Amino acid sequence: MSLAAYCVICCRRIRTLTPLPKSTTYWRDIRNLIKFTGSLILGGSLFLTYEVLALKKSLTLDTQVVEKEKMKSYIYVHTVSLDKRENYDAFSTVDVEDHECAVWLLLRKSRSGHRAARLQAVQEMSETHHWQDYQYRIIAQACDLRTLIGLARSKESDLRFFLPPPPLPSLKEDSSIEEELRQLLASLPQTELDECIQYFTSLALSESSQSLAAQKGGLWCFGGNGLPYAESFGEVPSATVEMFCLEALVKHSEIPTHCDKIEANGGLQLLQRLYQLHKDCPKIQRNIMRIIGNMALNEHLHSTIVRSGWVSILAEAVKSHRIMEASHAARTLANLDRETMQEKYQDGVYVLHPQYRTSQPIKADVLFIHGLMGAAFKTWRQQDSEQVLTEKILEDEASYTTCWPKTWLARDCPALRIISVEYDTSLSDWRTRCPMERKSIAFRSNELLRKLRAAGVGDRPVIWVSHSMGGLLVKKMLLEASKKPEMSTVINNTRGIIFYSVPHHGSHLAEYSVNIRYLLFPSLEVKELSKDSPALKTLHDDFLEFAKDKNFQVLNFVETLPTYIGSMIKLHVVPVESADLGIGDLIPVDVDHLNICKPKKKDAFLYQRTLQFICETLAKDLEN
Repeated sequence: MSLAAYCVICCRRIRTLTPLPKSTTYWRDIRNLIKFTGSLILGGSLFLTYEVLALKKSLTLDTQVVEKEKMKSYIYVHTVSLDKRENYDAFSTVDVEDHECAVWLLLRKSRSGHRAARLQAVQEMSETHHWQDYQYRIIAQACDLRTLIGLARSKESDLRFFLPPPPLPSLKEDSSIEEELRQLLASLPQTELDECIQYFTSLALSESSQSLAAQKGGLWCFGGNGLPYAESFGEVPSATVEMFCLEALVKHSEIPTHCDKIEANGGLQLLQRLYQLHKDCPKIQRNIMRIIGNMALNEHLHSTIVRSGWVSILAEAVKSHRIMEASHAARTLANLDRETMQEKYQDGVYVLHPQYRTSQPIKADVLFIHGLMGAAFKTWRQQDSEQVLTEKILEDEASYTTCWPKTWLARDCPALRIISVEYDTSLSDWRTRCPMERKSIAFRSNELLRKLRAAGVGDRPVIWVSHSMGGLLVKKMLLEASKKPEMSTVINNTRGIIFYSVPHHGSHLAEYSVNIRYLLFPSLEVKELSKDSPALKTLHDDFLEFAKDKNFQVLNFVETLPTYIGSMIKLHVVPVESADLGIGDLIPVDVDHLNICKPKKKDAFLYQRTLQFICETLAKDLEN
């Protein structure tokens, strides 16, 4: 309006002015025109600026308002213990937008009274990858124990389903993790323990006391005299002390009442702190996982384990490319998952496939039993693993594998459950983990048979795959199972056995007890492998008759090359004649004793012949 009035006034002035000379009038008109145009441009610019700012303000979104709208879909659950939430309906009055209905419907479905509906809800959640972060948080906050564990055992689950573990309590003043571990161990019952548990406990407590004395400048008492502590004399590294304590706790966690004590004394939080502190130490993490896996065998502790944040850690670990880490996490999660699992996996029994929930029907079991100085994973790695870098493993798992049963066999026969067993052995009593441990083949076979039966072995057709002394354990287990009515299913469902260089008639190993570093004072396991061992001969004769009667299918492999034991001994551990069971094919292979069960590549004869035997022996069972 002001701009228009100004223009009218200017025009009137131009008309009312008296005539002037032509030149004067010309320049005056130009000046008036410039004033008019400038005013018009300035006013228009101000008007446009005002309109733009007004428009921008009207289009700006209040992000706080948006977040508040999103938060309408959150559920704020009262403090209720996880085991009481199973029948707790928290969804009857939730205010949700239309686009959020799918999330809440899945949550409600996951608490259905029908097991099939619950499983379907977990599967649909795990297969959903288009949600926003806050939608995953809704599930993480509102889901119950069964759903959370189910998501952790689902291969495609997004890790955003899992809330970070709750903050850990602070360490006591003037204390350390090492001292907290020692106190936890000292709080456990010390009576009615077997000799090995007593040994590991006393070792851990004594070593941690030495380390504590070193840290606090204490005195050693020797012969009644005070002797200043000499640091170079007996200082124990902190990580070593922690390993001693963890090994003792592993043994204690095999006793259910001791698991209750570990939980009550804050063991779950302390172990979690130690796990996060030693992410670069697989041995420490392995023992921690063993303890948590043993505690998970006790169903009344499941809610406490979940509430402490361990499921979030396990969900990440089970996806690890490191087979040991993934397998320990898979064992613990399987023990927590009572929705789909009836089996329980005790310490030393690891499922290599399937490690997640699967819709693939499992029709048979294949069990892998290692031999002397072996392990559940490293025994079954591909040959020449020490020359292959981790980066290459990650680049092409098909060209190299750290465990061929988990990768090659699982891919070729997905309908199999593949289990690997681990137990402690030693060549010499000097190198044994527990000096009081004198476990014969008979003792170990009963121990392993009990663990395998708890894992459901015998409920399906079974093939046993063994290396070295592991084959003797398999023979003894089957003979023991034949004497126990409750183990009859193990015998009835055994279809075949693969022996990799098993010394059915003994080995020369015990005779070479001259290398002071390795074989001085040979262990009981080595002594039982002697060619003149009466127990070995009885085992062979009894099993041969038994296997013929049951018509077991048998495949024998044997090495033809000598094996280096240390730097001084070159030994043909299992001669061809000793590997001959008397039934089944006997196939010599140009490798040494350590590599007889480690194929060079997937298309190597050693693996392909093994695969052929498994497929042919289980042909009828896999077709059904």
